[in-house]
Amino acid sequence: MRNPLQEQLLKAGLVKKDKAAKIVRDQAKQRQGKAPAAPAEDQVDARRLQAERAERDRALAAERNAEARAREIRAQVRQIVETTRVKREGDLPYRFPDGDKIASVFVNENLRAQLASGALVVARLGDGYELIPRGPADKIHARSPETIVLDHGRKEGAAAPSEEEVDDYYKQFVVPDDLIW
Repeated sequence: MRNPLQEQLLKAGLVKKDKAAKIVRDQAKQRQGKAPAAPAEDQVDARRLQAERAERDRALAAERNAEARAREIRAQVRQIVETTRVKREGDLPYRFPDGDKIASVFVNENLRAQLASGALVVARLGDGYELIPRGPADKIHARSPETIVLDHGRKEGAAAPSEEEVDDYYKQFVVPDDLIW
């Protein structure tokens, strides 16, 4: 179906019949939407806003998940301390550093010896302190190391010297060949 202008151009001989047919086909394709249409500016803005909203939602979800995981770890540590704490008895104060202050718990001689040897550990529970055995203390240390206040069994920052370092140290001491034990 041609428009009147195309009919007049054909009658005047200015346009060939096949050229006019090609133009008609191209116009029909455009009307049917087969030609790629450029995205509208409002669609681009909507996609950008949707992407920003999705990114913000992901960030909020990650933050909520991190907070939930921290609450879960605190609950696990509290449960471990409450279920494994050793009953404190005695009237001897055992003093230890807790940050910038010196804290103390009252223990007997047996508990004092276990604390000094590292068999017992002092852990913070709320505003107070509890004595817990070595095994649960290691579990707590893996989850929340700041909960453990005093641990003589674990040396922080001091790595065990390797065998080569030990051997190098003892090379400076000469042992005579005729030494008899």
